[in-house]
Amino acid sequence: MKISNKNKMMATICLLVLIATCTRGDVHVQVKNELKNGVRMNVHCRSRDDNLGLHNVDSGDAVKWDFTPNFWGTTLFYCDWSEDHSIWYHFDAYNDDKDYRRCHFTCRWMIYGNGTLYGYDDVSGYWSWYPFIVIKL
Repeated sequence: MKISNKNKMMATICLLVLIATCTRGDVHVQVKNELKNGVRMNVHCRSRDDNLGLHNVDSGDAVKWDFTPNFWGTTLFYCDWSEDHSIWYHFDAYNDDKDYRRCHFTCRWMIYGNGTLYGYDDVSGYWSWYPFIVIKL
């Protein structure tokens, strides 16, 4: 039985997809509340496919979730947070373009006392400052 070039190519593509899917493990994301004076924050995280809902996070606690990045490298989870629902701040909690290398298996974020965002870099071993986008509702 002769196998056509088209069938060989399809088998090769299927094998590559299987290998790529198996080698990319789950990513764990954590957004921790480190605001001053025990202030509770509201966090709403989502992707195009998953809405994780609104969470009220006490000081010192975190919202956490796990997911498997897609094969195409386009996975994006983003969060909005607020202290009192008047001004919301937006950031990308996982953007495959930048975070695949920075936090390959665990993406840790900390919203700190003065309302600044820090993300842990697994490669350098340091916390780095990241900007928010301000959303006024």
